[in-house]
Amino acid sequence: MSIALYGCANYPSALDDNFGSAVRQAISVQTANPDASQVVRPPAQTEAQSVKSSIDRYQKSFEVPPLPTNVFNIGVGSGAGSGAH
Repeated sequence: MSIALYGCANYPSALDDNFGSAVRQAISVQTANPDASQVVRPPAQTEAQSVKSSIDRYQKSFEVPPLPTNVFNIGVGSGAGSGAH
């Protein structure tokens, strides 16, 4: 009976030892400051009126849809770099 159960045993292979190492290395290379969460900084100080006007301007930008763009004349007729003399 023990011989039949031996086939079900799970032993780590050499591949298991390195599983995920590429992802861990990519994360460590792309992390600019690994200790950033440990630094305590005061919140940025801004003027309340300028923040409110920025938020209002942002929200108002969604009230009117942007004007449609004519894609047929992109790069046509500008004269710069067209090569026509």
